[in-house]
Amino acid sequence: MANLPSHASPTFTAQQTSIQPVDNISLAPEEQQTPSSPDPRPQNVRHGDLVGEAGGIGYTSGDVTPAVPASLLSPSFTPPATPGGTLNAERLLQQMLPQTISHTKPPKLLPRLPNVECIVRARIPTTNGAEMFLHLYLNDLDNKEHLAIVFGNTIRSRSLDKVRPGETEMDRMIRGAYVGKLHPGRLSSWHDDSTATEGSASGANTSADGGAVRDRESMNVHPSQAPLVRIHSECYTGETAWSARCDCGEQLDEAARLMSLPMETLNEIASQQARSVPSNVSGGVIVYLRQEGRGIGLGEKLKAYNLQDLGSDTVEANLLLRHPADARSYGLATAILVDLGLGEDCNEHGIRLLTNNPDKVRAIEGPNREVTVKERVPMVPLAWQTGGKMGIKSSEVEGYLRTKISKMGHMIQ
Repeated sequence: MANLPSHASPTFTAQQTSIQPVDNISLAPEEQQTPSSPDPRPQNVRHGDLVGEAGGIGYTSGDVTPAVPASLLSPSFTPPATPGGTLNAERLLQQMLPQTISHTKPPKLLPRLPNVECIVRARIPTTNGAEMFLHLYLNDLDNKEHLAIVFGNTIRSRSLDKVRPGETEMDRMIRGAYVGKLHPGRLSSWHDDSTATEGSASGANTSADGGAVRDRESMNVHPSQAPLVRIHSECYTGETAWSARCDCGEQLDEAARLMSLPMETLNEIASQQARSVPSNVSGGVIVYLRQEGRGIGLGEKLKAYNLQDLGSDTVEANLLLRHPADARSYGLATAILVDLGLGEDCNEHGIRLLTNNPDKVRAIEGPNREVTVKERVPMVPLAWQTGGKMGIKSSEVEGYLRTKISKMGHMIQ
């Protein structure tokens, strides 16, 4: 067991997939590509194939769930909107490119990015001793509060730093638009008097168009190389309820660990496991999107769990409930990255994206390549890295990972 390579599951053999540069990843429909696996199971289910013109169910040779009894099928289709929030449906329909929702097709892209605004940030000391800044974002696409977890001191929100009419210095500090650290008695949002050796509030300058305000010393710093970025969709069951049906909680923890711990510590741990870790000298960002259950919501996700106990896999369960296999979108994440100064307009280094999903690479870059993904960094399960000594140990998570590889094209290596 200990001799397994880092990409090998202790329970089943990982699919052998050649590593491709990000620029070579194809976004063409699967039927136009050469199959990369001898897996005989059909892998090109389309939502459009499942719902006939008259609302009935039609099955083709590409379906993974042939001859499903009608009694198991939901009588109505749920649109790909995240439950729990009020979606701006009219705005979404105006922006959405006409595409059939399917996990075998390229990700949905909006002609332009949503408008986002960071309304508050706060310093969070973490349990491993590191610190991060939690940013809360509003947008004009839904009424959910999406989040950005930022590690390091070189990544700042432009919408947060923007001067707002009539606000005082205390107002700015309360909403987190300050440099350095807050401390009792601090009066200026522009300078941390406990560490600054020169300059004053007059050293700040405001752009003519009322845009981001930069401090001469601290607010004009940019990453020196491509920072690590993780786009993480909310998973209550995996992050809070200790679920072993998925590895979402483990991926969130691993992303934070890679971004926050000193490189000396990470390299020491990695040497024990005979692997390398990406540099985090430029900090990192976890964009936390409130789209539970691949966009179908917690209630429907729990129904899907029951279908999985009845024999379906995670893709089949969503389709049986009349949901897309994956109803998520990433335009908000791209807009948040641009607001954090990681867009093509002011970050020449691009980003390194922590993901196993090749479709997410293109989706995050945005409709007009607003963000550049320089490298895809795989998120290999801890159980695979350590030969089963660490990480999640359950038959459910192995089946979940197998489905992601065979049916959703994830590259876990």
